[in-house]
Amino acid sequence: MKYVHTNIIARDWRSLTQFYIDVFECQVAPPERDLHGTWADQLTGINNVRIRGAHLRLPGYTNGPTLEIFQYEPKAEGENEPAVNRPGYSHIAFEVDSVEEVLEKLLQHGGQKLGEVIHNQVPGVGTLTAVYARDPEGNIIEIMHWDR
Repeated sequence: MKYVHTNIIARDWRSLTQFYIDVFECQVAPPERDLHGTWADQLTGINNVRIRGAHLRLPGYTNGPTLEIFQYEPKAEGENEPAVNRPGYSHIAFEVDSVEEVLEKLLQHGGQKLGEVIHNQVPGVGTLTAVYARDPEGNIIEIMHWDR
């Protein structure tokens, strides 16, 4: 058994994909996806579904898990913005060399800071520097660094 990917459903998959490339140095794992047909309808339970998007290689991995960014047609009705304390998936995390530098890059590319940058000593582990932020579509990202 192995973990293979995490999926984000985007309003604009191309724009959101570019955000993760620009800010977190992800790379596209070809080919782009354009999924449709009877099998896709059966898999999703949505009639006449069309799913477009891409898989992104995550930084630090060449053949590891990917971040899958898809856009569905038809789009779901209504939206619930992700929240740190809402049941279900909360966030994805990236360990970086400088939390402040990556946060600034995120802000420059249309993201938003969600909380404050913290520095917390964890006994036996080290000092954690971290912040929660949102990508341009509101998905939550943890930007973190450990000094061990």
